[in-house]
Amino acid sequence: MLSAIFLGIVQGLTEFLPISSNAHLAIIGKLMPSAEDPGAAFVAITQIGTELAVLLYFRKDIFSIITAWLKSLNRKAHLTHHERSDAKLAWLIAIGTLPIVILGYLGQSYIENELRSLWIIAATLIIFGFLLGFLDYMGRNERTIDQLTPGHGILYGFAQSLALIPGVSRSGATIAMGRFLGYRRESALRYSFLLALPAVFGSGFYQLKKAISDPGDQVFTMPETLTATLVAFLVGYSVIAWLMRYISTKSFTPFVIYRIVLGVALLIALSTGAISA
Repeated sequence: MLSAIFLGIVQGLTEFLPISSNAHLAIIGKLMPSAEDPGAAFVAITQIGTELAVLLYFRKDIFSIITAWLKSLNRKAHLTHHERSDAKLAWLIAIGTLPIVILGYLGQSYIENELRSLWIIAATLIIFGFLLGFLDYMGRNERTIDQLTPGHGILYGFAQSLALIPGVSRSGATIAMGRFLGYRRESALRYSFLLALPAVFGSGFYQLKKAISDPGDQVFTMPETLTATLVAFLVGYSVIAWLMRYISTKSFTPFVIYRIVLGVALLIALSTGAISA
């Protein structure tokens, strides 16, 4: 239970920062006494907690988006400019969710097993760290979230699907794409949070259903996993509040440096046999 709580804290701390919660849970799992990766199912279920934190923090935005979308289904309804923008955002979130749903379904077995090698995680931490740093530096602060186009929505969706590879980071990939397309840091981050909701909830509840029906191969028991999910929710909410304030005036450079240093340290540990892949 203490291990599950600790991993729940790690999940809450790292889910929204562009440093990959998947990577951290896999690495820390190997360093704990049991020396086991907690697994893709544990990660997906605890992400339900962090996404509940997103629902709570952005509850007004989400309510406005859903309300506007439902209203837009009535062709006779008159929508204000803000409502039209919110309704469009709802459709773009739906479109942007398709790539990760399709690729996640088709490559489920490969993702849950082969891609969780620490060699792959080390490489993606470094490569996408450099990519995030470059795109954040080169990105133009021109566009806001209400200027999102269908084409950009699809590109965001493909960027999010890269998060199926542990070490990439869901927020890191979508933020990098947003900066490449010229969106302001706060807008890129806000859309990253909203875009993740359908995919993460879908994956989390799917893995929860599987874990309940077949608990035999899980590292943690269901009470331990649910406790970690609750902890992730509480910690995650605090991280969202801090990150939204931080990114309004700062860049992603500290996270880029951290990713690269962690990736290099992991490569050294793997090469010397200090940790098993």
